[in-house]
Amino acid sequence: MASVSAHVAHALSTHLDHVFGVMGNGNAVLLDALDRSSARYTPLRHEAGGVVAADAHFRASGRLAAATATYGAGFTNTLTALAESAQARIPVVLVAGDAPTAGARPWDVDQAAMAAAAGVPTLPVGREDAAATTVRAIEHALAHRTPVVLAIPYDLATADAGDLPAAGALPRVTLPAPLAPDGERLDAVAELLAGARRPFLLAGRGAWLAGAGEELGRLADLTGAVTASTALARGIFPDPRFDLGVTGGFGQGDAMALVHEADVAVVFGAGLNQFTMRFGQLFAPGTRVVQVDLAPEATNPAVTDFVPGDARLAASGIADRLKRAGTTPGGWRESVDFAPLRRLHPGDDVAADGRLDPRRVAARLGELLPEDRVVVSDGGHFIGWANMYWPVAAPDRMLMIGTAFQSIGLGLPSVPGAAAAKPESAIVLTTGDGGGLMALADLESAVRAAAGRGIAVVWNDAAYGAEVNLYGLKGYAEAPMLIPEVDFAALAAAVGAEGVVVRELADLDRLATWAGEPVGERRFLLLDCRISGRVIAPYQHEVIAVNRR
Repeated sequence: MASVSAHVAHALSTHLDHVFGVMGNGNAVLLDALDRSSARYTPLRHEAGGVVAADAHFRASGRLAAATATYGAGFTNTLTALAESAQARIPVVLVAGDAPTAGARPWDVDQAAMAAAAGVPTLPVGREDAAATTVRAIEHALAHRTPVVLAIPYDLATADAGDLPAAGALPRVTLPAPLAPDGERLDAVAELLAGARRPFLLAGRGAWLAGAGEELGRLADLTGAVTASTALARGIFPDPRFDLGVTGGFGQGDAMALVHEADVAVVFGAGLNQFTMRFGQLFAPGTRVVQVDLAPEATNPAVTDFVPGDARLAASGIADRLKRAGTTPGGWRESVDFAPLRRLHPGDDVAADGRLDPRRVAARLGELLPEDRVVVSDGGHFIGWANMYWPVAAPDRMLMIGTAFQSIGLGLPSVPGAAAAKPESAIVLTTGDGGGLMALADLESAVRAAAGRGIAVVWNDAAYGAEVNLYGLKGYAEAPMLIPEVDFAALAAAVGAEGVVVRELADLDRLATWAGEPVGERRFLLLDCRISGRVIAPYQHEVIAVNRR
Protein backbone atom coordinates (compact mmCIF):
# COMPACT_ATOMS: atom_id res chain seq x y z
CA MET A 1 0.00 0.00 0.00
CA ALA A 2 1.12 3.58 -0.66
CA SER A 3 0.34 6.91 0.95
CA VAL A 4 -1.47 9.84 -0.59
CA SER A 5 1.90 11.62 -0.84
CA ALA A 6 3.39 8.62 -2.66
CA HIS A 7 0.54 8.71 -5.19
CA VAL A 8 1.19 12.40 -5.82
CA ALA A 9 4.92 11.80 -6.22
CA HIS A 10 4.26 8.89 -8.59
CA ALA A 11 2.00 10.97 -10.85
CA LEU A 12 4.42 13.89 -10.82
CA SER A 13 7.42 11.76 -11.78
CA THR A 14 5.44 10.19 -14.62
CA HIS A 15 4.81 13.58 -16.25
CA LEU A 16 7.83 15.73 -15.35
CA ASP A 17 11.45 15.30 -14.36
CA HIS A 18 12.31 18.21 -12.05
CA VAL A 19 10.98 19.38 -8.68
CA PHE A 20 12.35 22.37 -6.75
CA GLY A 21 11.56 23.45 -3.22
CA VAL A 22 12.15 23.57 0.51
CA MET A 23 11.32 20.75 2.93
CA GLY A 24 9.01 21.13 5.92
CA ASN A 25 6.72 18.81 7.86
CA GLY A 26 3.87 19.45 5.41
CA ASN A 27 5.78 17.98 2.45
CA ALA A 28 8.37 15.69 4.09
CA VAL A 29 6.47 12.53 3.13
CA LEU A 30 6.16 13.76 -0.47
CA LEU A 31 9.90 14.43 -0.68
CA ASP A 32 10.63 10.98 0.73
CA ALA A 33 8.50 9.46 -2.02
CA LEU A 34 10.09 11.67 -4.69
CA ASP A 35 13.49 10.44 -3.53
CA ARG A 36 12.50 6.97 -4.76
CA SER A 37 11.04 8.23 -8.05
CA SER A 38 12.59 9.19 -11.36
CA ALA A 39 12.10 12.92 -10.77
CA ARG A 40 15.12 14.96 -9.76
CA TYR A 41 14.71 17.15 -6.67
CA THR A 42 16.77 20.33 -6.25
CA PRO A 43 16.55 21.99 -2.83
CA LEU A 44 16.31 25.78 -2.61
CA ARG A 45 16.79 27.86 0.54
CA HIS A 46 13.61 29.95 0.39
CA GLU A 47 10.16 28.75 -0.62
CA ALA A 48 9.73 31.53 -3.18
CA GLY A 49 12.88 30.18 -4.81
CA GLY A 50 11.27 26.81 -5.46
CA VAL A 51 8.47 28.41 -7.48
CA VAL A 52 10.91 30.72 -9.27
CA ALA A 53 13.19 27.82 -10.21
CA ALA A 54 10.24 25.84 -11.62
CA ASP A 55 9.11 28.95 -13.51
CA ALA A 56 12.60 29.48 -14.97
CA HIS A 57 12.80 25.81 -15.94
CA PHE A 58 9.69 26.17 -18.08
CA ARG A 59 10.82 29.43 -19.67
CA ALA A 60 14.16 27.90 -20.62
CA SER A 61 12.92 24.50 -21.80
CA GLY A 62 9.17 24.59 -22.42
CA ARG A 63 8.89 21.62 -20.05
CA LEU A 64 6.77 21.74 -16.92
CA ALA A 65 8.48 21.54 -13.52
CA ALA A 66 7.01 21.41 -10.04
CA ALA A 67 7.76 23.26 -6.83
CA THR A 68 7.01 22.15 -3.30
CA ALA A 69 6.64 23.85 0.07
CA THR A 70 5.16 23.12 3.46
CA TYR A 71 1.97 24.68 4.80
CA GLY A 72 1.52 28.02 6.58
CA ALA A 73 4.59 30.22 6.49
CA GLY A 74 6.19 27.97 3.88
CA PHE A 75 3.22 28.49 1.61
CA THR A 76 2.87 32.22 2.20
CA ASN A 77 6.54 32.65 1.30
CA THR A 78 5.66 31.49 -2.23
CA LEU A 79 3.01 34.11 -2.95
CA THR A 80 5.15 36.73 -4.71
CA ALA A 81 6.64 34.07 -6.97
CA LEU A 82 3.19 32.59 -7.66
CA ALA A 83 1.87 36.04 -8.58
CA GLU A 84 4.77 36.56 -10.99
CA SER A 85 4.12 33.22 -12.69
CA ALA A 86 0.40 33.98 -12.89
CA GLN A 87 0.99 37.45 -14.37
CA ALA A 88 3.52 36.06 -16.85
CA ARG A 89 1.29 33.06 -17.69
CA ILE A 90 3.89 30.44 -16.80
CA PRO A 91 2.67 26.91 -15.95
CA VAL A 92 3.98 25.66 -12.59
CA VAL A 93 2.57 23.08 -10.20
CA LEU A 94 3.19 23.95 -6.54
CA VAL A 95 2.65 20.95 -4.27
CA ALA A 96 2.05 22.34 -0.79
CA GLY A 97 1.04 21.00 2.56
CA ASP A 98 -2.27 22.33 3.85
CA ALA A 99 -4.55 22.32 6.87
CA PRO A 100 -5.98 18.95 7.97
CA THR A 101 -9.37 17.92 6.60
CA ALA A 102 -10.64 17.87 10.19
CA GLY A 103 -10.24 21.63 10.41
CA ALA A 104 -7.70 24.41 10.63
CA ARG A 105 -5.17 24.50 13.46
CA PRO A 106 -4.25 27.77 15.18
CA TRP A 107 -1.34 28.34 12.81
CA ASP A 108 -3.19 27.50 9.59
CA VAL A 109 -4.36 30.13 7.11
CA ASP A 110 -6.78 30.00 4.18
CA GLN A 111 -4.19 29.09 1.57
CA ALA A 112 -6.72 28.59 -1.24
CA ALA A 113 -8.06 32.11 -0.74
CA MET A 114 -4.54 33.55 -0.72
CA ALA A 115 -3.65 31.71 -3.91
CA ALA A 116 -6.91 32.81 -5.54
CA ALA A 117 -6.10 36.43 -4.70
CA ALA A 118 -2.92 36.01 -6.75
CA GLY A 119 -4.93 34.47 -9.61
CA VAL A 120 -3.89 30.88 -8.87
CA PRO A 121 -6.36 27.96 -8.48
CA THR A 122 -5.99 25.28 -5.80
CA LEU A 123 -6.78 21.59 -6.24
CA PRO A 124 -6.87 19.54 -3.00
CA VAL A 125 -6.06 15.83 -3.15
CA GLY A 126 -7.93 13.05 -1.36
CA ARG A 127 -7.44 9.37 -0.57
CA GLU A 128 -9.24 8.15 -3.67
CA ASP A 129 -8.06 10.64 -6.27
CA ALA A 130 -4.53 11.77 -5.37
CA ALA A 131 -2.87 10.61 -8.59
CA ALA A 132 -5.76 11.66 -10.82
CA THR A 133 -5.94 15.11 -9.22
CA THR A 134 -2.20 15.52 -9.70
CA VAL A 135 -2.58 14.80 -13.41
CA ARG A 136 -5.51 17.23 -13.55
CA ALA A 137 -3.34 19.94 -11.97
CA ILE A 138 -0.63 19.33 -14.57
CA GLU A 139 -3.18 19.47 -17.37
CA HIS A 140 -4.74 22.68 -16.06
CA ALA A 141 -1.36 24.39 -15.68
CA LEU A 142 -0.33 23.56 -19.25
CA ALA A 143 -3.69 24.20 -20.89
CA HIS A 144 -4.26 27.56 -19.20
CA ARG A 145 -0.61 28.64 -18.84
CA THR A 146 -0.94 29.26 -15.15
CA PRO A 147 0.49 28.09 -11.85
CA VAL A 148 -1.68 25.65 -9.91
CA VAL A 149 -1.48 24.77 -6.22
CA LEU A 150 -1.86 21.07 -5.47
CA ALA A 151 -2.76 20.89 -1.77
CA ILE A 152 -2.06 17.87 0.45
CA PRO A 153 -4.05 18.10 3.71
CA TYR A 154 -1.80 17.35 6.66
CA ASP A 155 -3.81 14.39 7.94
CA LEU A 156 -3.81 12.77 4.47
CA ALA A 157 -0.07 13.05 3.77
CA THR A 158 0.61 9.60 5.25
CA ALA A 159 -2.90 8.15 4.76
CA ASP A 160 -3.15 4.84 2.90
CA ALA A 161 -4.35 5.40 -0.68
CA GLY A 162 -3.93 1.86 -2.02
CA ASP A 163 -1.47 0.49 -4.54
CA LEU A 164 0.25 2.85 -6.93
CA PRO A 165 -1.31 2.73 -10.41
CA ALA A 166 0.81 1.56 -13.30
CA ALA A 167 2.15 4.41 -15.40
CA GLY A 168 -0.17 3.43 -18.23
CA ALA A 169 -3.17 3.49 -15.92
CA LEU A 170 -2.78 7.15 -15.02
CA PRO A 171 -5.03 9.61 -16.84
CA ARG A 172 -3.39 11.18 -19.87
CA VAL A 173 -2.65 14.89 -20.07
CA THR A 174 -4.83 16.17 -22.90
CA LEU A 175 -4.30 19.70 -24.18
CA PRO A 176 -6.65 21.66 -26.47
CA ALA A 177 -5.76 22.03 -30.15
CA PRO A 178 -4.34 25.40 -31.23
CA LEU A 179 -7.02 27.98 -31.99
CA ALA A 180 -7.41 28.25 -35.77
CA PRO A 181 -7.90 31.87 -36.93
CA ASP A 182 -10.87 32.81 -39.06
CA GLY A 183 -10.13 32.52 -42.79
CA GLU A 184 -11.84 35.75 -43.78
CA ARG A 185 -9.80 37.69 -41.27
CA LEU A 186 -6.62 36.17 -42.66
CA ASP A 187 -7.75 37.18 -46.15
CA ALA A 188 -8.04 40.77 -44.94
CA VAL A 189 -4.59 40.75 -43.32
CA ALA A 190 -3.03 39.28 -46.45
CA GLU A 191 -4.64 42.03 -48.53
CA LEU A 192 -3.30 44.68 -46.16
CA LEU A 193 0.25 43.30 -46.36
CA ALA A 194 0.08 42.95 -50.14
CA GLY A 195 -0.71 46.65 -50.42
CA ALA A 196 1.73 47.86 -47.77
CA ARG A 197 4.68 50.05 -48.78
CA ARG A 198 6.47 49.74 -45.44
CA PRO A 199 5.33 46.48 -43.79
CA PHE A 200 6.51 45.61 -40.30
CA LEU A 201 6.19 42.33 -38.37
CA LEU A 202 6.44 42.19 -34.58
CA ALA A 203 6.54 38.90 -32.64
CA GLY A 204 6.08 38.25 -28.94
CA ARG A 205 6.44 35.36 -26.56
CA GLY A 206 3.12 33.88 -27.69
CA ALA A 207 4.58 33.43 -31.17
CA TRP A 208 7.57 31.60 -29.69
CA LEU A 209 5.34 29.29 -27.63
CA ALA A 210 3.31 28.56 -30.76
CA GLY A 211 6.46 27.58 -32.68
CA ALA A 212 5.84 30.31 -35.24
CA GLY A 213 9.44 31.29 -36.01
CA GLU A 214 9.81 29.51 -39.36
CA GLU A 215 6.43 30.69 -40.66
CA LEU A 216 7.13 34.25 -39.55
CA GLY A 217 10.40 34.11 -41.48
CA ARG A 218 8.54 32.95 -44.58
CA LEU A 219 5.99 35.74 -44.18
CA ALA A 220 8.74 38.33 -43.78
CA ASP A 221 10.39 37.18 -47.00
CA LEU A 222 7.12 37.21 -48.96
CA THR A 223 6.25 40.73 -47.84
CA GLY A 224 9.72 42.26 -47.58
CA ALA A 225 8.85 43.30 -44.03
CA VAL A 226 11.20 44.74 -41.47
CA THR A 227 10.99 42.62 -38.33
CA ALA A 228 11.41 43.02 -34.57
CA SER A 229 10.41 41.26 -31.37
CA THR A 230 9.35 42.00 -27.84
CA ALA A 231 11.87 41.55 -25.02
CA LEU A 232 10.60 38.00 -24.44
CA ALA A 233 10.88 36.86 -28.06
CA ARG A 234 14.26 38.13 -29.21
CA GLY A 235 15.82 36.03 -31.94
CA ILE A 236 12.55 34.47 -33.10
CA PHE A 237 12.91 35.62 -36.73
CA PRO A 238 15.32 33.30 -38.58
CA ASP A 239 16.91 36.01 -40.77
CA PRO A 240 18.70 38.62 -38.63
CA ARG A 241 19.67 40.83 -41.59
CA PHE A 242 16.39 42.75 -41.57
CA ASP A 243 15.64 42.52 -37.88
CA LEU A 244 15.69 45.52 -35.53
CA GLY A 245 15.97 43.52 -32.33
CA VAL A 246 13.75 44.43 -29.40
CA THR A 247 11.09 47.11 -29.56
CA GLY A 248 10.35 49.59 -26.79
CA GLY A 249 12.81 51.06 -24.33
CA PHE A 250 15.34 48.25 -24.90
CA GLY A 251 15.45 49.12 -28.59
CA GLN A 252 17.94 51.39 -30.32
CA GLY A 253 16.51 54.88 -30.79
CA ASP A 254 16.97 55.16 -34.56
CA ALA A 255 15.59 51.64 -35.01
CA MET A 256 12.44 52.64 -33.14
CA ALA A 257 12.15 55.70 -35.41
CA LEU A 258 12.13 53.33 -38.40
CA VAL A 259 9.29 51.30 -36.84
CA HIS A 260 7.37 54.58 -36.58
CA GLU A 261 7.50 54.80 -40.41
CA ALA A 262 5.62 51.52 -40.96
CA ASP A 263 2.26 51.82 -42.69
CA VAL A 264 1.10 48.29 -41.82
CA ALA A 265 2.24 46.45 -38.70
CA VAL A 266 1.19 42.88 -37.93
CA VAL A 267 1.80 41.74 -34.35
CA PHE A 268 1.91 38.04 -33.50
CA GLY A 269 1.56 36.77 -29.95
CA ALA A 270 2.49 40.00 -28.16
CA GLY A 271 0.39 41.73 -25.53
CA LEU A 272 1.62 45.21 -26.56
CA ASN A 273 2.20 46.45 -23.04
CA GLN A 274 3.25 50.02 -22.29
CA PHE A 275 6.96 49.20 -22.43
CA THR A 276 6.81 47.43 -25.80
CA MET A 277 4.70 50.30 -27.14
CA ARG A 278 7.01 53.01 -25.80
CA PHE A 279 4.04 54.37 -23.88
CA GLY A 280 2.06 54.83 -27.07
CA GLN A 281 4.86 56.16 -29.26
CA LEU A 282 5.96 53.00 -31.13
CA PHE A 283 3.61 53.37 -34.12
CA ALA A 284 2.59 56.51 -35.98
CA PRO A 285 -1.06 57.59 -35.57
CA GLY A 286 -1.98 56.43 -39.08
CA THR A 287 -0.36 52.98 -38.90
CA ARG A 288 -2.69 50.05 -39.50
CA VAL A 289 -1.92 47.74 -36.57
CA VAL A 290 -3.12 44.13 -36.75
CA GLN A 291 -2.86 41.99 -33.62
CA VAL A 292 -2.95 38.18 -33.77
CA ASP A 293 -3.34 36.75 -30.27
CA LEU A 294 -5.09 34.21 -28.07
CA ALA A 295 -6.58 36.99 -25.95
CA PRO A 296 -10.35 37.44 -26.36
CA GLU A 297 -9.92 40.97 -27.69
CA ALA A 298 -7.28 43.54 -28.64
CA THR A 299 -4.97 44.42 -25.76
CA ASN A 300 -3.93 47.94 -26.81
CA PRO A 301 -5.89 50.95 -28.14
CA ALA A 302 -3.47 51.27 -31.06
CA VAL A 303 -4.76 48.00 -32.56
CA THR A 304 -7.02 48.63 -35.55
CA ASP A 305 -7.67 44.99 -36.55
CA PHE A 306 -7.79 41.99 -34.22
CA VAL A 307 -7.44 38.34 -35.25
CA PRO A 308 -7.97 35.77 -32.48
CA GLY A 309 -5.93 32.65 -33.09
CA ASP A 310 -2.67 30.75 -32.87
CA ALA A 311 0.33 32.75 -34.11
CA ARG A 312 1.87 29.92 -36.14
CA LEU A 313 -1.38 29.00 -37.87
CA ALA A 314 -2.06 32.66 -38.63
CA ALA A 315 1.41 33.37 -40.02
CA SER A 316 1.25 30.23 -42.15
CA GLY A 317 -2.23 31.06 -43.44
CA ILE A 318 -1.32 34.62 -44.37
CA ALA A 319 1.90 33.49 -46.07
CA ASP A 320 0.03 30.85 -48.08
CA ARG A 321 -2.46 33.45 -49.30
CA LEU A 322 0.27 35.86 -50.35
CA LYS A 323 2.14 33.12 -52.18
CA ARG A 324 -0.97 32.03 -54.08
CA ALA A 325 -1.63 35.62 -55.03
CA GLY A 326 1.90 36.02 -56.38
CA THR A 327 2.66 38.95 -54.08
CA THR A 328 6.16 40.39 -54.48
CA PRO A 329 8.09 42.34 -51.82
CA GLY A 330 8.10 46.10 -52.18
CA GLY A 331 11.79 46.49 -51.36
CA TRP A 332 11.51 48.65 -48.22
CA ARG A 333 13.84 46.55 -46.09
CA GLU A 334 16.49 46.40 -48.84
CA SER A 335 16.55 50.21 -48.91
CA VAL A 336 17.43 50.45 -45.21
CA ASP A 337 20.98 50.56 -43.88
CA PHE A 338 20.62 48.45 -40.75
CA ALA A 339 24.15 48.88 -39.42
CA PRO A 340 23.56 52.30 -37.81
CA LEU A 341 20.31 50.99 -36.33
CA ARG A 342 22.26 48.45 -34.29
CA ARG A 343 24.89 50.76 -32.83
CA LEU A 344 24.54 51.32 -29.12
CA HIS A 345 26.07 54.06 -27.03
CA PRO A 346 29.53 52.74 -26.03
CA GLY A 347 29.60 54.65 -22.75
CA ASP A 348 32.70 55.92 -21.03
CA ASP A 349 35.20 54.02 -18.95
CA VAL A 350 34.22 56.00 -15.87
CA ALA A 351 31.14 58.11 -15.18
CA ALA A 352 31.17 61.60 -13.70
CA ASP A 353 31.06 60.29 -10.13
CA GLY A 354 34.20 58.19 -10.61
CA ARG A 355 32.40 54.84 -10.74
CA LEU A 356 32.21 52.59 -13.79
CA ASP A 357 29.88 53.50 -16.64
CA PRO A 358 27.42 50.55 -16.83
CA ARG A 359 27.16 50.89 -20.61
CA ARG A 360 30.88 50.24 -21.08
CA VAL A 361 30.76 47.39 -18.57
CA ALA A 362 27.77 45.85 -20.36
CA ALA A 363 29.42 46.15 -23.76
CA ARG A 364 32.64 44.55 -22.53
CA LEU A 365 30.73 41.72 -20.85
CA GLY A 366 28.85 41.15 -24.11
CA GLU A 367 32.22 40.49 -25.74
CA LEU A 368 33.47 38.15 -23.00
CA LEU A 369 30.45 36.07 -21.99
CA PRO A 370 30.28 32.50 -23.37
CA GLU A 371 28.33 32.38 -26.61
CA ASP A 372 26.28 29.39 -25.46
CA ARG A 373 24.51 31.15 -22.62
CA VAL A 374 21.16 31.57 -20.92
CA VAL A 375 20.68 34.96 -19.28
CA VAL A 376 18.41 35.12 -16.25
CA SER A 377 17.44 38.59 -15.12
CA ASP A 378 16.22 39.95 -11.83
CA GLY A 379 14.14 43.14 -11.83
CA GLY A 380 15.46 46.66 -11.35
CA HIS A 381 16.90 49.65 -13.20
CA PHE A 382 19.84 47.56 -14.47
CA ILE A 383 17.64 45.39 -16.73
CA GLY A 384 18.36 47.79 -19.56
CA TRP A 385 22.03 46.88 -19.74
CA ALA A 386 21.82 43.13 -20.34
CA ASN A 387 18.78 43.50 -22.57
CA MET A 388 20.52 45.98 -24.85
CA TYR A 389 24.13 44.81 -24.82
CA TRP A 390 23.97 41.01 -24.47
CA PRO A 391 22.40 39.34 -27.51
CA VAL A 392 21.01 35.83 -27.06
CA ALA A 393 20.38 33.10 -29.61
CA ALA A 394 16.68 32.50 -28.96
CA PRO A 395 13.76 33.61 -26.75
CA ASP A 396 14.35 30.75 -24.30
CA ARG A 397 17.78 32.19 -23.51
CA MET A 398 16.70 35.48 -21.93
CA LEU A 399 14.54 34.92 -18.87
CA MET A 400 13.12 38.02 -17.19
CA ILE A 401 11.51 36.73 -14.03
CA GLY A 402 9.89 39.43 -11.95
CA THR A 403 9.04 41.98 -14.61
CA ALA A 404 5.44 40.79 -15.08
CA PHE A 405 4.67 41.48 -11.41
CA GLN A 406 7.19 44.35 -11.16
CA SER A 407 9.13 42.41 -8.53
CA ILE A 408 12.79 42.33 -7.57
CA GLY A 409 14.61 39.57 -5.73
CA LEU A 410 13.69 36.63 -8.01
CA GLY A 411 16.94 36.49 -9.96
CA LEU A 412 19.17 34.21 -7.88
CA PRO A 413 16.64 31.37 -7.54
CA SER A 414 16.09 31.48 -11.31
CA VAL A 415 19.60 30.06 -11.79
CA PRO A 416 18.89 26.48 -10.57
CA GLY A 417 15.83 26.23 -12.83
CA ALA A 418 17.70 27.45 -15.89
CA ALA A 419 20.69 25.24 -15.08
CA ALA A 420 18.48 22.15 -14.94
CA ALA A 421 16.71 23.12 -18.18
CA LYS A 422 19.91 23.84 -20.15
CA PRO A 423 22.54 21.47 -18.69
CA GLU A 424 25.23 22.29 -21.27
CA SER A 425 24.94 26.08 -21.35
CA ALA A 426 26.48 28.83 -19.27
CA ILE A 427 23.91 30.39 -16.93
CA VAL A 428 24.42 34.15 -16.57
CA LEU A 429 22.55 36.03 -13.85
CA THR A 430 22.12 39.79 -14.07
CA THR A 431 20.94 41.37 -10.82
CA GLY A 432 21.16 44.53 -8.82
CA ASP A 433 22.42 44.98 -5.30
CA GLY A 434 18.86 45.50 -3.99
CA GLY A 435 17.42 42.38 -5.61
CA GLY A 436 20.59 40.44 -4.86
CA LEU A 437 20.30 41.15 -1.15
CA MET A 438 16.61 40.33 -1.15
CA ALA A 439 17.31 36.89 -2.64
CA LEU A 440 20.53 36.24 -0.74
CA ALA A 441 19.30 32.94 0.74
CA ASP A 442 19.47 31.40 -2.72
CA LEU A 443 22.96 32.60 -3.58
CA GLU A 444 24.04 29.23 -2.22
CA SER A 445 21.43 27.47 -4.38
CA ALA A 446 22.65 29.23 -7.53
CA VAL A 447 26.31 28.44 -6.82
CA ARG A 448 25.55 24.79 -6.05
CA ALA A 449 23.26 24.26 -9.06
CA ALA A 450 25.25 26.01 -11.78
CA ALA A 451 28.77 25.46 -10.37
CA GLY A 452 31.37 26.04 -13.11
CA ARG A 453 28.70 26.98 -15.64
CA GLY A 454 27.45 29.88 -13.55
CA ILE A 455 28.20 33.60 -13.76
CA ALA A 456 26.52 36.32 -11.74
CA VAL A 457 26.85 39.99 -12.65
CA VAL A 458 25.82 42.28 -9.79
CA TRP A 459 25.21 45.87 -10.86
CA ASN A 460 26.26 47.41 -7.57
CA ASP A 461 25.37 51.11 -7.42
CA ALA A 462 24.64 51.17 -3.66
CA ALA A 463 21.04 52.16 -4.31
CA TYR A 464 17.61 51.12 -5.50
CA GLY A 465 18.35 52.67 -8.86
CA ALA A 466 14.86 52.78 -10.34
CA GLU A 467 13.54 54.59 -7.28
CA VAL A 468 16.39 57.10 -7.36
CA ASN A 469 15.62 57.81 -11.01
CA LEU A 470 11.86 58.13 -10.54
CA TYR A 471 11.56 59.74 -7.14
CA GLY A 472 14.99 61.08 -6.27
CA LEU A 473 14.84 63.24 -9.39
CA LYS A 474 11.53 64.62 -8.10
CA GLY A 475 13.22 65.78 -4.93
CA TYR A 476 11.94 63.04 -2.61
CA ALA A 477 14.13 61.99 0.33
CA GLU A 478 16.87 59.75 -1.05
CA ALA A 479 17.97 58.09 2.19
CA PRO A 480 15.40 55.25 1.89
CA MET A 481 16.57 54.66 -1.69
CA LEU A 482 20.22 54.06 -0.77
CA ILE A 483 22.00 50.85 0.25
CA PRO A 484 25.33 50.71 2.08
CA GLU A 485 27.82 49.32 -0.41
CA VAL A 486 27.91 45.56 0.02
CA ASP A 487 30.83 43.28 -0.84
CA PHE A 488 29.03 40.70 -2.99
CA ALA A 489 32.35 39.16 -3.99
CA ALA A 490 32.98 38.24 -0.36
CA LEU A 491 29.44 36.88 0.04
CA ALA A 492 29.99 34.70 -3.03
CA ALA A 493 33.25 33.34 -1.64
CA ALA A 494 31.46 32.41 1.58
CA VAL A 495 29.25 29.92 -0.31
CA GLY A 496 31.99 28.45 -2.49
CA ALA A 497 32.05 30.76 -5.51
CA GLU A 498 34.82 32.97 -6.82
CA GLY A 499 34.06 36.64 -6.31
CA VAL A 500 35.73 39.49 -8.17
CA VAL A 501 35.25 43.14 -7.29
CA VAL A 502 35.15 45.09 -10.56
CA ARG A 503 36.31 48.69 -10.07
CA GLU A 504 38.14 49.01 -13.40
CA LEU A 505 37.35 47.58 -16.82
CA ALA A 506 40.54 45.52 -16.65
CA ASP A 507 39.05 43.60 -13.72
CA LEU A 508 36.61 42.03 -16.20
CA ASP A 509 39.52 40.22 -17.82
CA ARG A 510 39.08 37.53 -15.18
CA LEU A 511 35.94 36.49 -17.08
CA ALA A 512 38.05 35.89 -20.19
CA THR A 513 40.49 33.60 -18.37
CA TRP A 514 37.64 31.90 -16.49
CA ALA A 515 35.88 31.11 -19.78
CA GLY A 516 39.05 29.38 -21.02
CA GLU A 517 39.25 27.01 -18.04
CA PRO A 518 37.64 23.53 -18.03
CA VAL A 519 34.10 23.73 -16.66
CA GLY A 520 34.76 21.04 -14.09
CA GLU A 521 37.81 22.84 -12.71
CA ARG A 522 36.42 26.34 -12.26
CA ARG A 523 34.01 27.76 -9.70
CA PHE A 524 30.87 29.80 -10.12
CA LEU A 525 32.04 33.34 -10.89
CA LEU A 526 30.43 36.44 -9.38
CA LEU A 527 31.40 39.86 -10.76
CA ASP A 528 30.66 42.61 -8.26
CA CYS A 529 30.54 45.60 -10.64
CA ARG A 530 30.80 48.94 -8.84
CA ILE A 531 28.85 51.06 -11.31
CA SER A 532 27.57 54.60 -11.36
CA GLY A 533 23.91 55.18 -10.64
CA ARG A 534 24.01 58.45 -12.56
CA VAL A 535 23.90 56.76 -15.98
CA ILE A 536 20.22 56.15 -16.68
CA ALA A 537 19.10 53.37 -19.02
CA PRO A 538 17.14 54.48 -22.11
CA TYR A 539 14.00 52.60 -21.12
CA GLN A 540 14.07 54.37 -17.76
CA HIS A 541 14.17 57.75 -19.51
CA GLU A 542 10.84 56.80 -21.11
CA VAL A 543 9.39 55.87 -17.71
CA ILE A 544 10.67 59.13 -16.21
CA ALA A 545 9.11 61.15 -19.03
CA VAL A 546 5.73 59.50 -18.51
CA ASN A 547 5.88 60.12 -14.76
CA ARG A 548 6.50 63.81 -15.42
CA ARG A 549 3.37 64.24 -17.53
